[in-house]
Amino acid sequence: MRSMNIRQNTTLPFMKMHGLGNDFVVVDSRTRAFDLTKSQITAIARRHQGVGFDQLAVITNGDADAHLTFYNADGSTSAACGNATRCIARHLMDETGLDALTLTTDRGTLYAREAGNGLTSVNMGHPQLNWHEVPLAREMDTLELPIDGAPTATGMGNPHCTFFVDDVSSIDLPTFGAAHEHHPLYPERTNVQVAKLIGPDHVRMRVWERGVGITLASGSSSCATAVAAARRGLTGRKVQIDLDGGTLWIEWAEEGVWMTGATEHVFTGHFTHEFLEAAK
Repeated sequence: MRSMNIRQNTTLPFMKMHGLGNDFVVVDSRTRAFDLTKSQITAIARRHQGVGFDQLAVITNGDADAHLTFYNADGSTSAACGNATRCIARHLMDETGLDALTLTTDRGTLYAREAGNGLTSVNMGHPQLNWHEVPLAREMDTLELPIDGAPTATGMGNPHCTFFVDDVSSIDLPTFGAAHEHHPLYPERTNVQVAKLIGPDHVRMRVWERGVGITLASGSSSCATAVAAARRGLTGRKVQIDLDGGTLWIEWAEEGVWMTGATEHVFTGHFTHEFLEAAK
């Protein structure tokens, strides 16, 4: 990442959005080119001294309707961010009047569509089920890993480790999530989910995101949990996922994993030149 190239006394506009409390800072770089340093990203992520976010997303022009790039709160990159993709898709559909979009990410090409009743759907692509795709450190069956609790590994453009437990509220998620994020079987770290089947095709889940910590929701984690539950025979391929921040509906279809839920554009603001310069 290169440093900002913004003239003195100018400001940088941004949007604050969230999907079920999974919150994002979104910067539109389609008409105004810029780059952020890692220290600027982490400064923006601070909730008391910056704006605060689970991920920062940058919109740029591409071969499709737009290209999306994602950064975690610690400044690391992520190839996929499902809820941010839905939020941005809703913004772009409202902007253009379109009810379907094609978006490119480091995960690949994703498709978004209007789902009615204020909901937005995004196809997060096919899950990655082979050990080297997740990726894991060595060859093994991804359905039940050799870790206490026998979690399932899934790739959704980012790695996931899903534990099925008796009670998600009883898990000390800060300790449990942090320990497993850095498990040696995951060379690129991992997102960690604890999930419980609470009814037919109905799952309660909490999530620890790599590079972020506990989040109220996670789209890619919800997709990974739905895929893991279906692979283990716990559910069918259409699943309701209840998270701390609300509900997502996941369908593992032939063309990929569709994720549907609500989004909100909370406000639009500007970063000052002074803040960005001090954060370099």
